[in-house]
Amino acid sequence: MTKDLSAFARERGIKYFMISFTDLFGGQRAKLVPTQAIADMQEEGAGFAGFATWLDLSPAHPDMFAIPDPSSVIQLPWKPEVAWVAADCIMEGTPVEQAPRNVLKAQIAKAAELGLNVKTGVEAEFFLVTTDGSEISDPADTAEKPCYDQQAVMRRYDVIAEICDYMLELGWGAYQNDHEDANGQFEMNWEFDDALKTADKHSFFKFMVKSIAEKHGLRATFMPKPFPGLTGNGCHCHVSVWDNDGTNAFADNDMPFGLSAKGKHFLGGIMKHASAMAVITNPTVNSYKRINAPRTMSGATWAPNTVTWTGNNRTHMVRVPGPGRFELRLPDGATNPYLLQAVIIAAGLDGMATNADPGPHYDIDMYKEGHSIKDAPRLPLNLLDALREMGSNEELQLAMGKEFSSAYLKLKQTEWNSYVSHFSRWERENTLDI
Repeated sequence: MTKDLSAFARERGIKYFMISFTDLFGGQRAKLVPTQAIADMQEEGAGFAGFATWLDLSPAHPDMFAIPDPSSVIQLPWKPEVAWVAADCIMEGTPVEQAPRNVLKAQIAKAAELGLNVKTGVEAEFFLVTTDGSEISDPADTAEKPCYDQQAVMRRYDVIAEICDYMLELGWGAYQNDHEDANGQFEMNWEFDDALKTADKHSFFKFMVKSIAEKHGLRATFMPKPFPGLTGNGCHCHVSVWDNDGTNAFADNDMPFGLSAKGKHFLGGIMKHASAMAVITNPTVNSYKRINAPRTMSGATWAPNTVTWTGNNRTHMVRVPGPGRFELRLPDGATNPYLLQAVIIAAGLDGMATNADPGPHYDIDMYKEGHSIKDAPRLPLNLLDALREMGSNEELQLAMGKEFSSAYLKLKQTEWNSYVSHFSRWERENTLDI
C-alpha cells in the first residue's frame, strides 16, 4: 500500500497528481497538483469551494479540503506523467458527511463492527457515440440482435483493447469484453473487490473510458437511456459479504440457491428498500426511461420494473446466479459509484438487523408473465416517485445518514423542478393547436 505520494512520484516519474473527489450527482472534481506540492497536499488536502460543485453547501461555508487517500493512487496508463488519487472531503477538520466517499466509508465501518466485509463487482455498460452525442459512432453497427457481435466489437478494437490493456496493467484482473445488447454499446469486466476499492475503480473506469474515447475522436456515455428503442446502460452490481476469517457469510450449500440466512436477510433489506434505493441507483430523469422502457429492438430491455427476485433468471430485479452472492440489476450507468455501494450496504445491513424476509422468489419470465404477479411492488415510474419513496423512508434515510439524505433529496428535488419547468418540443407539438 502506497504511503508516501512524493516517493511514489519519484519512483514513477510523475509530474502531476489529480486529487479527485466525486460530488452528489456523480460529477468527478479534481485539482491538478504538481509533484513538488503533493507532500503538503497529502497532509492538508487540496482546497475547494464546495458550493461550486453538487454538494449542499453555500458560498458562506469555509473551504472544503480533499485529502488524498494514497491507497487509491493510480498512474494514468495513457499519460504516465500524471497520477489520479481519490480523496476524502473534510471541512474544519471534520469529514463532510454528505460527501459520497465518506458516506460509503461510514457504511463499511458499520459492516466492520459486525465482523463483515462487503465485496462487490460492477458491470458498467457504455455507448461509444459521435462527439455531439447524436448517434452511435459505428454506422455499420445495425444488427437487430447486436449482442456479442464479433465484427462490431472488432471495429472498435483499438478503443476496447487499449482500455483492457490498461486494466490488466493496473492489476484489476480484467477478464472479458463484449459488444452489448444495443448497437454501439459495450461492457468490460474486471474482478470483484472490497466495496471501497470497487467504487474507486468504478470511478476511475468512467474517467478512463471517456478519456480513451476522446483520444480516438469518439465520445463515451454512461447515460441510462441515450437512444429510444435501444437497450439502456445498466450497471449491475454483484454482492457478497465475507466474515473476518475470509469465509463467505452468504454461502450455505444446504439452503435454497446456496444463500445463507445472513444472505437472505441482507437480500430482504434490498427488497424492502428497493423503491427508495432507486433514487440513488437510478438518479436521473432519464433513468426511468430505462427501467420502465417498452421492448427494445433486440426484444428485451434487460432492466427490471418490479421488485422481485429469482434464481438464474435475468428478467427480475435481483438474480441469484450461484451460491454466496446475488446480482442487483436495478442500477444504471448514471449511478454514483460511491453511493451505489453505500446504499446497498445500508439496505442490506438493515435487512440483517431486522431479519427481513425477501419474500417469495419467482421463476417466470417477467417480460412475458410479469402481469400474473399481483402483489409485487413496482419500481418508481419517474424520478419524482423515487424522491417521494426515499423521502418517506425514514429507516433508509437514517441508515445513510441524515445530513447526506437531506442534502441529496434537496438537490435532486431541485433537479426535478428544473426538468418539469423546461419547455420541450413535445409540448408545442401536442398543445399548440389545442
